[in-house]
Amino acid sequence: MGSKAARSVMPRRPARTAVVVFIALGCSLTACEYTYDDAGRPAASPTSTSNNIVLPPDPALEDTVSGEALEEWAKLALPESQGQSFYSSHGYLNPGESKTEQTVQLPGGTYAVTLACRGTRRVTFSVASGEAKLVDLTLGCANARVSVVQLEKDAVLSISVGSRSDANFAYRVSRL
Repeated sequence: MGSKAARSVMPRRPARTAVVVFIALGCSLTACEYTYDDAGRPAASPTSTSNNIVLPPDPALEDTVSGEALEEWAKLALPESQGQSFYSSHGYLNPGESKTEQTVQLPGGTYAVTLACRGTRRVTFSVASGEAKLVDLTLGCANARVSVVQLEKDAVLSISVGSRSDANFAYRVSRL
């Protein structure tokens, strides 16, 4: 008699275990969600690609600086890159002012363009190779962004910065 009772309990244990495992898997899968946001994304040109990485903001960077403080901020805002730095610049923009600079001749390859600004508003950055715009963004100040661009052949980049209010800007072009 004891063996019949033991046999009837045994089939229930694997079933209970299977139910517990199934519930645990179901709960873990409900936390996963994939979203694809391709709407509004510009088509990649055959000569360039761009990927952006946003670095966290620092609220202390809402005030503009000049002189040695500007030099120090630019060094901190543009972290050292793993590759060779080809061009960097920093400065101050008056309200409504814009500046355009050109890099040295860059050999074809992959580059990180690190952009940063400080002030109370936003700074517009545009990076182009000839007629092709590689980066075109408005960055909220107290932020920094790294954009990765691919140059199919040797090129000189044109970098424009502009702001509607007082702002500091800094950028660096480094080969990856």
